[in-house]
Amino acid sequence: MSRKFWREGEPLVWGTAAALTVTLLIAATLVIVVLVNGLGVFWPAPVASATLAGGSRVMGEIVRSEPVPGGDGERLQFKIGNRDLYGLDFRWIDASAIASLDRPRDALVLERQEHGNFYGTLLDVSGPTAAGLDGDPASRLATLRKITERRQAEIDEVGDELSDLNARIVGLTTKRRELLHNGALPDAPALQELQGQAAALRAVYEEDLARQEQMFADLQEYTATVADASGTEKVIPLAAIVRAYRPNAMTWVEKVLFYLSKLKELLLGEPRESNTEGGLFPAIFGTVMLIFLMTLVTFPLGVMAAVYLREYAREGMVVRLVRIAVNNLAGIPSIVYGIFGLAFFIYGIGASIDQVFFSERLPTPTFGTGGILWASLTLALLTVPVVIVATEEALGAIPAGVREGSLALGATKFQTLTRTLLPMASPGIMTGLILAMARAAGEVAPLMITGVVKLAPALPLDGQFPFLHLDRKFMHLGFHIYDIAFQSPNAEAARPMVFVTTLLLVLIVLGMSSVAIVLRNRMKKRYTYGTF
Repeated sequence: MSRKFWREGEPLVWGTAAALTVTLLIAATLVIVVLVNGLGVFWPAPVASATLAGGSRVMGEIVRSEPVPGGDGERLQFKIGNRDLYGLDFRWIDASAIASLDRPRDALVLERQEHGNFYGTLLDVSGPTAAGLDGDPASRLATLRKITERRQAEIDEVGDELSDLNARIVGLTTKRRELLHNGALPDAPALQELQGQAAALRAVYEEDLARQEQMFADLQEYTATVADASGTEKVIPLAAIVRAYRPNAMTWVEKVLFYLSKLKELLLGEPRESNTEGGLFPAIFGTVMLIFLMTLVTFPLGVMAAVYLREYAREGMVVRLVRIAVNNLAGIPSIVYGIFGLAFFIYGIGASIDQVFFSERLPTPTFGTGGILWASLTLALLTVPVVIVATEEALGAIPAGVREGSLALGATKFQTLTRTLLPMASPGIMTGLILAMARAAGEVAPLMITGVVKLAPALPLDGQFPFLHLDRKFMHLGFHIYDIAFQSPNAEAARPMVFVTTLLLVLIVLGMSSVAIVLRNRMKKRYTYGTF
C-alpha cells in the first residue's frame, strides 16, 4: 500500500495543492492588508482632547496605541497636526500621564494646502463681506468659504488664460528662432511681425498677471482666527483651507458624504503637501497611458517575432540561440533596461531627432530628455519577451493536422496563419499580454531614468495642439509609492497615502487585466478546435 501510494504520486499531488494554498493565502493577505489600511484612510476620525497631569492640553486624532517600550502600561500616538506651530505631526503620550480625555463637539479640523491639518477651535471669521453676516463663527465660516471658493475659481480661470497666452508666446518665439536658424535676417518683415505679435501678447499677459495678483491679494483678506488646544491663536487665510469640519459632531450620513468627497478628490484632484495629501489623478492618468502606449508596441512586436520564430524561421543553431536569448532577456533586471533606454532612446534616438527636427531649440532638448514615449518603449522591450514566449507556446500547442488540413484545402501559408492559427492561439497570446501589462504596471526602476517625475507640470494629453505630447514627463503610481514612502521628509504622515496609492495601483492592474481576461475567454469560446 505504501509503495503504491508513492508510486502513484499522491505526495506530489498534496504538495502541489499545499503550494497553491500557500500562494493564495499570501496573495489574500496582501490584498487584505492593503484594503484594511487603504480604505479607512479618508473616514473622519474623532478628535480627542487630552489634559495631561501637568495641566497642558493636547488635541488630535488617536492613531494607535502600544505598550510603553521598556516599561509598564501603554502609550497613545496622537496626530496633532499644526506643523507650523509644533514642527511635527505626531506625538506619543503615556496613558498614565493623561489626567482626562474627552471628545469635544466643537473640535475643528482644518485641512490646509500646507503645514498639515490644524486641530483646535474656531474663534472668529473676518473678511470684506463678513460684516453683514449673522450667526455663529461656524456658519459664517461656511458662507465665506463658498465666496472664497468662487473667487478662487475665477483666479484659476485667469490662470488658464495666462497658460494659453504663455503657450502662444512660446510658439511665436519658436517660429522666430526657426527663421533665424534658417538664415533670416534680424530685420526681416516676417521676424518683425512675429516680434510685434509676441509683444502684444506679452502686454496682455502682464495685464492678466497683475489682475490675478490683485484678485489673490483680495482673497487673502478672508481669514479665520483659530486656537489650538493650549490656546495659542493663529490667523489662517480661507484660501489656504481645503476642508473645515467637526468630526465629533458629524452624523453617520455626513461622514459617508465626507468619505465620498475625499474619494472624488483622490481620483480627480491634484496632489499637494509634497504628494502626501490631495488627489492622484496625474499619477493615475500617467500609469494608464504608459501601459497603453507600451501595449501598442509590445503586442504587435512580440506576436510578429513569435510568428516568425515558430512558423517561418528554419530550425537551426541561430533560431535556438535566439530563443535562448529571448528567455534570458525575460530575467534581466529592469534597471538594466532603464540604462539601455537612457543610452539608446534618449541619448541616441532622441538626441538625433532634436538635431534634425528641433535644432533651433537646442541646447534645450525636446526628445533628447526623458519622456513618456521613451519610458513606454523601454517597458516594451522589458515585456516583449513575455509576449514572444507565450505566443510561441500557443502556436506550438496547435496540432500539426490543423496546418496540414488548411494547406490541403488550398489555403496559402499566410491565410492559414491569419485565419486559422492566430485566432486559435489568441487566448494564449492574450495571456502573455496580461502578464506583460501586470509586470509593466509595477516597474519603477526603468521609469526613474527615462521620464517619471515627482510632480508633472502638465499631462501628456491635453487640449493644446498637438494634443498628445509624447516628449513630456509624467507621474506614475509606482514611483509615487516609492517617493512618499522613502523620500518624503515626513514618512509617518505619508504612510496612509502609501496604502491608498498601493490600493489604486492594484485596482488598476486588476481592472486592465480583467478586461483582457474577458476578451481572452471570449476568444477561447469562439476559437476552439471544435468550431473548425
